[in-house]
Amino acid sequence: MNGMNRLDIKQLRVLHALLESKNLSQVARQMGLTQQAISEHLRKLRDLFDDRLLVRQGNSMVATPKALSMQYSIDEILKQLERLLEPDVFTPQTYKGVFTISATDYATQALLPQLFHITRREAPGLKIIVRDFASDNVNELMAAGELDLLITFPEFIPDNLPYETLLEDQHLCITGCHNKFEGRKMTLAEVATYPQLVVSPSRANLKGSHDQWFADKGLKRNITMSVPSFSAVSDILYTTDMIAFYPSRLLPNYKVKHIEVEALPPKFKVIAAWHPRTNDSEIHRWLIEQLKALTLLLNPYTQTRGEVISLPKEIF
Repeated sequence: MNGMNRLDIKQLRVLHALLESKNLSQVARQMGLTQQAISEHLRKLRDLFDDRLLVRQGNSMVATPKALSMQYSIDEILKQLERLLEPDVFTPQTYKGVFTISATDYATQALLPQLFHITRREAPGLKIIVRDFASDNVNELMAAGELDLLITFPEFIPDNLPYETLLEDQHLCITGCHNKFEGRKMTLAEVATYPQLVVSPSRANLKGSHDQWFADKGLKRNITMSVPSFSAVSDILYTTDMIAFYPSRLLPNYKVKHIEVEALPPKFKVIAAWHPRTNDSEIHRWLIEQLKALTLLLNPYTQTRGEVISLPKEIF
């Protein structure tokens, strides 16, 4: 029979204790076993190693040369096992690993730059890969471990993925800073007639996320252009006469200005989602907590009594 199959950890602990104290009855008391049980373990060890290991001499026991030659190795093996069983203590400063985030265009601009400022300072050994968000195969990528975290909107994730809400944001009506608009609040009927730019990352068409909201009010938007990314909006508005509904957390931007309207579309949620197998992952929890903390700071615009108030840009 293979020797490894005949050896157990308790036998190693018994041998280690005997080599330390060289007293069978003392080892029995320390380990909470009977002297007979200790003697039986020693008998099995002698048979396994084909050596007497410890020989009785008066009231104590003397180790054989073979036993003495094994003492250091046994000590190291038991220490390694103890370290293996110690609970992991997560510390960002010492963490090393690669983390893959799939994020929407919005999240990439509104949250990730500030998150990476924190990770470079607090977790320098963490390497991060950011992928474009694609909802078609999210489940497969998460299950395979190719994605660790999703930062997106609730309607874009499968029902089986746990998530936490990071923030709520509001689309504001904006236009290029050179365009002239009256200082009064515009009615939605007036807004609907203006040429509008929409962001449509997944479908190349002239449809926007607020079309139904306008339709419910009996209005049809005059959409004249669609782009796949929020990053292009300010440049386009700066050089055209169009307007757009744009997330408040991507403002302020010197190329655009806010237009007050009588009503704004419903707020939208941004979430962080993960696979159930990582429910107890400390690095997941730490990153999500950093994102949640950021959302309390990164609120460049707040809505109060219909007025938009600009908050300080500096957050670090």
